[in-house]
Amino acid sequence: MFKRSSSSLASAALCGSLLVSGCANHLSQRSEHEERVDRKLLDHSFQIDVGEPKTLELPQRRVRIHELKTFDITEYDVTRHYDRYTPYQPWREIYEIPLGAVAIVAGVGANVVNLLTFGSLPDSVTKDWLSYGVAGINPFMNVPSNGRAQQNLAGIDEVQHDHRIEHTSLPWSESPVEVTAGKETNELNTDRNGVLRINLLDSPFAEQDLTRITRLNIRVTDDQSTVQASTGLPLSKSLRGKLIEAHDLIYDDLEDDDVSQWVHRVKRLSELGLEEQASDLEQSLIEMTRNDPQLQHEFLRALAKDAGRLVAVPAGSD
Repeated sequence: MFKRSSSSLASAALCGSLLVSGCANHLSQRSEHEERVDRKLLDHSFQIDVGEPKTLELPQRRVRIHELKTFDITEYDVTRHYDRYTPYQPWREIYEIPLGAVAIVAGVGANVVNLLTFGSLPDSVTKDWLSYGVAGINPFMNVPSNGRAQQNLAGIDEVQHDHRIEHTSLPWSESPVEVTAGKETNELNTDRNGVLRINLLDSPFAEQDLTRITRLNIRVTDDQSTVQASTGLPLSKSLRGKLIEAHDLIYDDLEDDDVSQWVHRVKRLSELGLEEQASDLEQSLIEMTRNDPQLQHEFLRALAKDAGRLVAVPAGSD
């Protein structure tokens, strides 16, 4: 009695597994191809170029900063294989069973004709019609359908086709840089070319007494990776001695001075070797007197006579 019930259970389980497996009508396997690139960061650093001369003799300097990275690059050809099948939907048997019977009859007839015509008919008629018919009359299987097909990943094949070491050097563009002068630390930003413009006669350094500061410390930090680099830019003794006088010449009130004092300021800046600042002050005074042509002409004549400077008046200033 026990043996009979065990064999019955085994038979039922076997039939159940066959029915379940028979519900999915398997289609041809599909493959997808793609390329995959693995990039492994080997080294990350910064390069800070403070320019020449290494000691700052003038109040302005352009510092170039680059971000350097080294990568291990591996390229693969990847092929993914998918098993495709038509999921079983019982209600489709309502029309698939009669269509399957018709397909079987048509397939048998096609094979007879093919036999008589010495194999002139294509396989899509002789074989596919029969396959469709057999699947159609099977109540536990739907006919193959690409439109309803589903898929499962069957396997992945990877083939390496390239391996190399790659070095990159990119400007540290529009990014923060810390510049420390004494106890004061200021955050400045580079331009899109990775150039940091330092001007000791401009904010924020103009408000600080730099006469006892012998060195600017420049530090760059990548917040995402904590990689950083730093360097120093020494200030010459002669430059530190010029800064206070130059600051007063540039920023003291201009409107209370007369033309001779304006000329003195421009001439003295030039004598200090600060030609860029002297030219900027000239242009500021020309712009300031644009609505008083007589005063502007007097200033330009005094510049030529007392300071030996010939300045072209910008268009629209007359």
